Amino acid sequence: MNKTDLEKLTQIRLAEAKILLSSGHYHGAYYLTGYVIECALKACVAKQVQQYDFPNKQLANASHSHRLSELLNVAGLKPDLLQKEQEDIDFSFNWTIIKDWSETSRYESHIEQAQAVDMFNAVADEKSGVLAWLKTYW
Repeated sequence: MNKTDLEKLTQIRLAEAKILLSSGHYHGAYYLTGYVIECALKACVAKQVQQYDFPNKQLANASHSHRLSELLNVAGLKPDLLQKEQEDIDFSFNWTIIKDWSETSRYESHIEQAQAVDMFNAVADEKSGVLAWLKTYW
């Protein structure tokens, strides 16, 4: 999988999450919306790798995480996130909503509509959404 694949997968999963959300499937919508950010962060990590370079083992191992805060660090975006949070209170609120997402949410059976809607909006908002911000780095 390469950077372009991850970017495409980000868009596909966002569209799927929107469909699930609109049809009342909140569990799947919540999970896929978090996965959107995981893929976007991994696209940012992939940008660091130059074609034909021998892979950095530490970077490769660290990039196989599902934890958004760890991937943020691997992508080298932590300082930029802190700056963006200071500049945009809505973005800061959106990051707070999504930062603790986990791939284990796929096993949760108690995701409410409001939680799924908040997650989707925190990611998809065109002005202060986390995905819009990440796209500026991939």
